[in-house]
Amino acid sequence: MLDPYVAALAGAVALAAVLPASGRAARGAELACDLAVGLLFFLYGARLSTRETLAGLRHPRLHGLVLVCTFVLFPVLGSAVTALAPGPLTEQLRTGVLFLCLVPSTVQSSVALTGAARGNVPAAICAGTYSSLVGLVLTPLLAAWLLGARTALSADGLLRICAQLLAPFVLGQLLRPWIGGFLGRHRRVLAPVDRASILLVVYTAFSGAVAQGIWSAATPAALLALGAVLLLLLTATLLAARLGARLLRLDRASGIAAVLCGSQKSLAGGLPMAAVLFGPQAGLVVLPLMVYHQLQLVAGAVLAGRWARAAGSAPGGTDRGRGGDTACGPAAADREVTGRGLHR
Repeated sequence: MLDPYVAALAGAVALAAVLPASGRAARGAELACDLAVGLLFFLYGARLSTRETLAGLRHPRLHGLVLVCTFVLFPVLGSAVTALAPGPLTEQLRTGVLFLCLVPSTVQSSVALTGAARGNVPAAICAGTYSSLVGLVLTPLLAAWLLGARTALSADGLLRICAQLLAPFVLGQLLRPWIGGFLGRHRRVLAPVDRASILLVVYTAFSGAVAQGIWSAATPAALLALGAVLLLLLTATLLAARLGARLLRLDRASGIAAVLCGSQKSLAGGLPMAAVLFGPQAGLVVLPLMVYHQLQLVAGAVLAGRWARAAGSAPGGTDRGRGGDTACGPAAADREVTGRGLHR
């Protein structure tokens, strides 16, 4: 079944195709998009518990595997695939595929799928959190290195990244002692703010793409080639993460968390970063990330169901390993799993 949030994203793309923002409306949408990105990262910082994050450092092998998959394996595979990509995959889509490979892992979908698979939920929370933190710095640097002139990165661009991403995040962390409790109590009320911000980013990006006539590049052949490339990336990273977990001798529950976190990419983190890095050129660049998001949810749900059935049929295998010694705190696990969607 299609994730409702993905359906909403598709609706934002369709709206931009039919009624793109132009003129003053486009400038207003861009300003609102900048403010929304800052708000998103402020909320991310305010929600992140420093104490619980530091508590998760007790399992360096698992977190190291996830970081290697996210920021080493993915970029290597992405560079190879885009260099050998079939002709129908246009330059903008190749840029988008490579950018997808630089985005940090997710928290919500990794946690929800790990819980469904009866894996180590606290470890998944920590792994996704560490990946997001590292990605704040590493994703822009990798983009500057691998994408070069295709991004808006310059001295001014780096200052913009600091102003729109890092500064709000740090401010949220500093204010967390005073507002963290309020945000935790009103998590359900504030969830639409996250989603509305991401939808605004998508609408603004694709409005710019329509204004530039960029949709002529999204031919059926190009989209089919994109789907094949993304399936190849997902399959390769799932297998590599599984092999890495076995080589590192992670227990079953922690191995599940490593595989799911190491193969996932954050939609909520990647889309705002693309808006900052690529500016008006972000249109088709974010399309691979949006498609990959849906593929990772489908594949993750299938794997989670299989692992849960295997755990249920094993002697004494009902919920083994979910607490583990990798916790950012059992309470954190409960807070993250209960009532959270799969949109990140």
